[in-house]
Amino acid sequence: MPDFSTLDLTIDDRLATVTLANGKVNAINTALAQDLRSVFLELDGNDTVDGVVLAGRPHCFCAGLDVMLLATSNQEELAEFFSAYLSALQTMVRFNKPMVAAITGYAPAGGTILALTADYRIMARGEKHTVGMNEFNMSLQIPRMMADIYAYYLGEARAWADIQGARMYTGDDAVRHGLVHETLEVDEVLPRATAYCRKLAGVHPPVFKRTKRYLRRGLLASVDYQIEEMVDVIAEDFSDPVFKHMMELFVSKLR
Repeated sequence: MPDFSTLDLTIDDRLATVTLANGKVNAINTALAQDLRSVFLELDGNDTVDGVVLAGRPHCFCAGLDVMLLATSNQEELAEFFSAYLSALQTMVRFNKPMVAAITGYAPAGGTILALTADYRIMARGEKHTVGMNEFNMSLQIPRMMADIYAYYLGEARAWADIQGARMYTGDDAVRHGLVHETLEVDEVLPRATAYCRKLAGVHPPVFKRTKRYLRRGLLASVDYQIEEMVDVIAEDFSDPVFKHMMELFVSKLR
């Protein structure tokens, strides 16, 4: 099993736990995107693993895309990042085994999209523990694949309305709108996710794999793109001077 610099991998009794471990807020940069793609490819082909739990640390699942990277990268670096990130999403959506997301805290934007690749999502309760797409607060372009994944769950009209308002959902609202399935106290999320994943892993693997594909055809279609044809357009969008200036202002407020 390869080593990963931005996540921790443990395997216990045929169940893998992938824990995001990329700095204080688990922002998605090129290294994390590459590690996610690699670990899910590895686990999909590993006959000693029956399912995966994707988790963050308590009170922070994933803060979304790394805004510092977006603000400071040139077009070539942005293309490399988005190629890695979209490839990771594609690999995770296509993952054949059970995958449960333990949303242990804050998970806006790109963090929400990571969670939405899972078969089942359990979210920590709390006012600061939110999911949703808040990109319009920064005039941030949402790549098509991310938009399609979000719209798969909410429907296009609801997703578009939410994106216009940069709406974020806490636990109970997220359940009502279909973004997550359960909410629990933060210290209960990972044990419950592990138990549920183990339950799914008890289904005969060929039956699970085939049925998962039947019932996620729309989600699979949302990632069925030639990524390299998309990334140059995305990188050009994110290289726009007006956008760069707005990102620099946003980053300056974080310092």
